[in-house]
Amino acid sequence: MKSGKQRRVEILAKRKNRTVKRTVVVAAREKNQPPSRFISVNVALLAPNNSYGAPDFVRRGYYIDRPFRCVDCNKEEVWTGSQQKWWYEVAKGFAYSTAIRCGVCRRKERARPEEARRIHLEGLAGKKKVG
Repeated sequence: MKSGKQRRVEILAKRKNRTVKRTVVVAAREKNQPPSRFISVNVALLAPNNSYGAPDFVRRGYYIDRPFRCVDCNKEEVWTGSQQKWWYEVAKGFAYSTAIRCGVCRRKERARPEEARRIHLEGLAGKKKVG
């Protein structure tokens, strides 16, 4: 069993090791700038959100390509950094949203309500002719 004084010395040594590790990690992060293929984030253009934290791309400072699986066709796709930049900064998309559909399925999903409306209006036109 250790005395309080011995235990205190151990605790202080652990704290010192942790602070040294933190300074090394921070220095490495400052030294390593993101590679040129990554697209930087313009925080001023992001839509405001009432969240307690920042999304990972804001903390990182740049967008990275993110793989995902389409929910409709189950196909593997990649949401590129330039697509993310457009979604978050130009279209003002929600900061915590991600892509869930591939391009083909997204176009089908956008066309579905238009097709349903066309069929509905044809049905209404048919009713008017009959009555």
